[in-house]
Amino acid sequence: MPETTTDPAQGHRGALFIIAAPSGAGKTTLVRALCDRLPNLRVSISCTTRPQREGEQNGIDYHFIDEATFRDMAARGLFLEYEQVFDHLYGTPRTWVEEQMNQGIDVILEIDWQGARNVRAVMPGTVSLFILPPSYDALEKRLRGRGQDDETVIRRRMQDALGELSHHREFDYLIINRDLETALAEMSSIIEAIRENRPLSWPDRGDFADALIAEGEKFQ
Repeated sequence: MPETTTDPAQGHRGALFIIAAPSGAGKTTLVRALCDRLPNLRVSISCTTRPQREGEQNGIDYHFIDEATFRDMAARGLFLEYEQVFDHLYGTPRTWVEEQMNQGIDVILEIDWQGARNVRAVMPGTVSLFILPPSYDALEKRLRGRGQDDETVIRRRMQDALGELSHHREFDYLIINRDLETALAEMSSIIEAIRENRPLSWPDRGDFADALIAEGEKFQ
């Protein structure tokens, strides 16, 4: 199990957690509840070139910047990872993450499997969690229930979910989000175990994820 590190000169260093999921799996709700439940845990706010949606706040939901600014930041190495998703650019600010961890604060990155792979390459001690929906049908219902996207976008997100799910074995822990409280309790137990550097037994849910992929392929 990945462990946090301790620098004798600076004391405890915060851990870095990646939480990924296909759209509609409930990741954002779970992360917000997790931060409310556990102290000393913060979520990195990504930079993005996508338009700001109604109700979103700059600097709270995302740092909304134009493409020229984003590409300049990327060229100067100011992102821990960045990529293009749904025709827009997203990036994780490197300096803020490192400052939080150096202060002993644990940080969550809400990124996809590609971003997770890139972060693990530069920060191998990162702990990764992947959120699974209880079924592919439930995933579609959640996407439609949000009322944010038109039919074209929903179908695209459903198809992209298969791509996300196909990388589930790259993650340290799989969480099935059948209900909020159970999933939240599992995520909390993982973070608390990492903080205490103690072993944590975890079920192998790879077969469940593979069954989700098989179910999703029938929707295509």
